[in-house]
Amino acid sequence: MAGAQRLGRIADQIQRELSAIIASELKDPRIALVTITEVTVTSDLQHAKVFVTTLAPAERRAEILSGLSSAAGFMRSLLGRRLKTFATPELRFEYDASIERGVHLTHLIDRAVASARKDDG
Repeated sequence: MAGAQRLGRIADQIQRELSAIIASELKDPRIALVTITEVTVTSDLQHAKVFVTTLAPAERRAEILSGLSSAAGFMRSLLGRRLKTFATPELRFEYDASIERGVHLTHLIDRAVASARKDDG
């Protein structure tokens, strides 16, 4: 079992390495405009949850996640060569909607402020 600090360092390294692999090694046309926002690993280092976001239209999200999932084994093998750990975690990709939620909240706040100014002036 790894400590919390070590898990954080490993997750950060996995994020950096996967970003490089996606940018330079993957040839799948489904995987485009992808950014890894966070990686979490289990304490036994057997599984890693990789959160991604994309600039592609919402209709393409499922296609992008499918492409990432189908390339997970290939990425895991490349990752295994780059990591200095006993085991290479299985990769599971999930869409990270936090950025969209943040943009939506910002728009709501802007509308509320504009409405308040309109009422005052």
